[in-house]
Amino acid sequence: MCNSSSVTEFLLMAFADMRELQLLHFGLFLGIYLAALLGNGLILTAVACDHRLHTPMYFFLLNLALLDLGSISTSVPKAMANFLWDNRAISYPGCAAQVFLLVFLISAELSLLTVMAYDRYIAICQPLHYGTLLGSRTCATMAAAAWSSGLLHAVLHTANTFSLPLCNGNTLDQFFCEIPQILKLSCSDSYLREVQVLVVTAFLFGGCFVFIALSYVQIFRAVLRMPSQQGRHKAFSTCLPHLAVVSLFMSTIMFAQLKPPSISSPSLDLVLAVLYAVVPPAVNPLIYSMRNKELKNAIWKLMARCFS
Repeated sequence: MCNSSSVTEFLLMAFADMRELQLLHFGLFLGIYLAALLGNGLILTAVACDHRLHTPMYFFLLNLALLDLGSISTSVPKAMANFLWDNRAISYPGCAAQVFLLVFLISAELSLLTVMAYDRYIAICQPLHYGTLLGSRTCATMAAAAWSSGLLHAVLHTANTFSLPLCNGNTLDQFFCEIPQILKLSCSDSYLREVQVLVVTAFLFGGCFVFIALSYVQIFRAVLRMPSQQGRHKAFSTCLPHLAVVSLFMSTIMFAQLKPPSISSPSLDLVLAVLYAVVPPAVNPLIYSMRNKELKNAIWKLMARCFS
């Protein structure tokens, strides 16, 4: 038995005991991390340097790349260090900082994806009012609101989680500090306060999901009414990447946080954590640039300029 005052560090999940497998996991995470840094870094630089990409859609994409860089840099480097040095420990303040940053960045990303759905709705359903409804000040305000909502969530969750007394050791069944894993260490009945906060968050996530779903119902109705096949193709090419990112991100994170305890297992928790915390920052740049000629051309020009 231990309490929160005696816990000075947490022990993270070990992927494997064999040294060869630890180094293999280090190499895998290093490859994913470098891919995320390169992809998001290229998007950030291309959008910032190419004046043709100074539009609301690419402004929000720039914010998304920043959030992706932050979220993957919060969890993956520490995991790589643990694989390399065969050390599972993370300090109590370090764990609190990791929880705060992850909740902040992931919540802000969900809010930003909701804003991006609104951007696509205005662009396709009300194109004549696009410049009026989404001016530079409006875009900056919506982006600031997305970041602020993430900050509020992070303060709320971190304060509640780390004020709970811990009575069940200090070992976490995850490769980073995750709120559900920390709640498993709390004393009986003392976690109810945090569960109430999680319920509120679930309603907020549900509200974002409903808003995005309704936006896309209107978008698809407008696209299917377009007489030009070229117009339909262009509209779908700007919407499908966002829809793919939203589907991957929301489905994994909602299932990971809201799944019933009866089906929970360390291996399932690990897979879900990788799917919502590691994979999206690495694949989002690929998804957004795959069908977007403007972005691809800007990236190729940027790379040509660097190599020349």
